[in-house]
Amino acid sequence: MRQALLILIGSFIFTSLSAQINSSKIKTHIQILSSDSLEGRGTGTAGEKLALHYIQSQWKELGVLPKGDGKGYSQKFTFKSGAHGTGAEGTAYNVVGYIDNKAPYTVVIGAHFDHLGLGNQGSSLDANPQNKIHNGADDNASGVAGVIELARYFQTNKVKESTNFLFICFSGEELGLYGSKYFTEQPTIPLDKITYMINMDMIGRLDPATKSLAVSGTGTSPVWEPLLKNLSSDKLKIKTDSAGVGPSDHTSFYLKNIPVLHFFTGSHSDYHKPSDDAEKINVAGEKEILDLIIRLTEKLNGQPKLAFLTTKNKSMSSSRSFKVTMGVMPSYTSTDEGLKVDGVSEGKPAQKAGILTGDVIVQIGDYPIKDIQAYMDSLSKFEKGQTVPVKVKRGNDIVTVPVTF
Repeated sequence: MRQALLILIGSFIFTSLSAQINSSKIKTHIQILSSDSLEGRGTGTAGEKLALHYIQSQWKELGVLPKGDGKGYSQKFTFKSGAHGTGAEGTAYNVVGYIDNKAPYTVVIGAHFDHLGLGNQGSSLDANPQNKIHNGADDNASGVAGVIELARYFQTNKVKESTNFLFICFSGEELGLYGSKYFTEQPTIPLDKITYMINMDMIGRLDPATKSLAVSGTGTSPVWEPLLKNLSSDKLKIKTDSAGVGPSDHTSFYLKNIPVLHFFTGSHSDYHKPSDDAEKINVAGEKEILDLIIRLTEKLNGQPKLAFLTTKNKSMSSSRSFKVTMGVMPSYTSTDEGLKVDGVSEGKPAQKAGILTGDVIVQIGDYPIKDIQAYMDSLSKFEKGQTVPVKVKRGNDIVTVPVTF
């Protein structure tokens, strides 16, 4: 199977170098990267190395310059395997490519290409995940496909941009942002020459009904909010969040005082499960997002280096401790009042109580839930074993279910 995949990689040639995003190429990238032959792209595994070789093959075909260690595309680093870094030490690689426009500053465009492998590292949400291939089509073959296609666009675009571009596919994100942390500590270009960083993590499941796209990091530079407001449209309704810190690789750049944006189409019931497969990707929706990112960079073309702002990061400042969990995936793109449920974990309190994907949690016990922050605050009030009434909006009805933590 792997030999056949390598033949496919070798034969996948760009037949058109026109500067446009091509939906069929997005689809092909995701199908290859989330193939069973790659066995879930676990950090440091043989399957992940196949993904690395695939990314390199695309950039080499395009003539994107290598910008890893030495003269190659790869940047080697070490990591601790297992949940929370408790396992053995291993070796993995970032993949780094560069377009040199002889400009004073550089835009970084990144995504992580690792996933959960065979489900043995402790972060799968499947009830019995061991030795099941977690293909990670949305998380994050979708983002990697975006990086490859944006590299192709900017390399073949006849208009010379006023910035250079550094494209990075990070490994070790699922284990704790290992790759992006390493890059920002051992950068292959000076960090003070980076004007901003764009991160794409899970951009493959745009809801065709709501067309809602979450963009976080908008408080990290004064240009972001007015620019994204201008770019928001009926095709893509942008919901912004100011925080520079979040559970993905843009955080590593924010902590080095670099303006960041994180693009995300929302959680879903296949998140961190073996069912996150390529046929569920909204390819047309991803193309819209990549076109949006191109328009964003064009709006900033010719502008000076972006000013950086620090943001209030609730996830860092909160002193809450949690003894309980409901086992739901919150929607980060919903505009409903309450907490909309994008996914329910098997065997967890929410599933046992009958809470469904699409429900909107509006009250837990005595605590009204108006947003995700209120939801998190309420969880800190309960003890394991306690049963509380939870009100959810289901369609036009309000349903109350008893949840036992």
